[in-house]
Amino acid sequence: MFREKINSLSGNRMLQHILFWCFSFIVLLGLFTGSGKAQQIDYLYTFLFHLTILPFVYLNLMVLIPGLLSSKRYLYYIFSLILLIPLAAEINIMLFDKWIDRILPGYYFISYYSFTDLCKIVTVYLVITSLLKLSRGWFSLSDANRRLSLLQKENAEAELKVLKGQINPHFLFNSLNGIYSLSLSKSEQTADTVLKLSEILRYVIYDTNSDLISMSKEIKFLRDYIDLQKIRSDSRADLIFNVNGETDNFSIAPMLLLPLVENSFKHGVKGSPDRSYIKIDLMVKDREFSFEIENNKGIVDEIENNEYKGVGIENVRKRLAMIYPEDHEFTVTDSPLFFRVVMKIKNLRQKDED
Repeated sequence: MFREKINSLSGNRMLQHILFWCFSFIVLLGLFTGSGKAQQIDYLYTFLFHLTILPFVYLNLMVLIPGLLSSKRYLYYIFSLILLIPLAAEINIMLFDKWIDRILPGYYFISYYSFTDLCKIVTVYLVITSLLKLSRGWFSLSDANRRLSLLQKENAEAELKVLKGQINPHFLFNSLNGIYSLSLSKSEQTADTVLKLSEILRYVIYDTNSDLISMSKEIKFLRDYIDLQKIRSDSRADLIFNVNGETDNFSIAPMLLLPLVENSFKHGVKGSPDRSYIKIDLMVKDREFSFEIENNKGIVDEIENNEYKGVGIENVRKRLAMIYPEDHEFTVTDSPLFFRVVMKIKNLRQKDED
């Protein structure tokens, strides 16, 4: 609420200037009259006094600051002020000592302040108005940065949702393709596979909406997925999944590991006519997460020769860059015989911090 009022006031420049000069008039009127009651001549004197200051204040605000200070020509700006301040003081003295009798005869005004005192007064006005102008610019810049930061955050969240949306259908399409193959062969495993898929989809639909999820849940999801893939894969394939460390105490971004596991099955186990393997090593130690997955190189299924090819690895890269920008490593080794991915995440979030 307070920020909104400040922003509203900062947007009304005319009101700002009116309020400032009204306040200035009240302060100088009290200074000129002292402890006595202000008379008509005091109001007139205060008004005329302001007339000798006001042009120089706006010369500074509208010419010197935009033209010299904003363009970082600091020496020129300081030199201009050195000329401006004594000129304003001299004009004040000339007005009340010589010119005022011709403009308003019979009032007998005199300059109450010395040249040095007038220079000090002009300097105070220039400093205060300059600070007000610069602070208004700072508030505007701060508000613009806040809005930009909010917009960037909204864009990042929207992009993350898009990436998740790409992962889920990708996984679903490949799983349904496998179930379709089982149904064509009238396999007895079809029913169990559909049940396992329903459990996995329940996790995908209901548990992955949050930014972070318990690592133990993510590991269980991967085990279920691997079990489902075992039903569909050649029994000769070696599938190793090692988990070590304090996995129950930390959280991780959901669906971050699945594309890597899915990729290994598609390019290794399912694409190899010979004995194939997938080895997964997952470790959590001292708030550092390490995930290494390696598979043999096989013949890529025809289904991969389409627009979805490579979408899994690329999505993992993007999500890591957005969620763990300074706290991750991601390396891919693509050799003629095997494919290996190593992912490391530092400064893991503990479950009680979620």
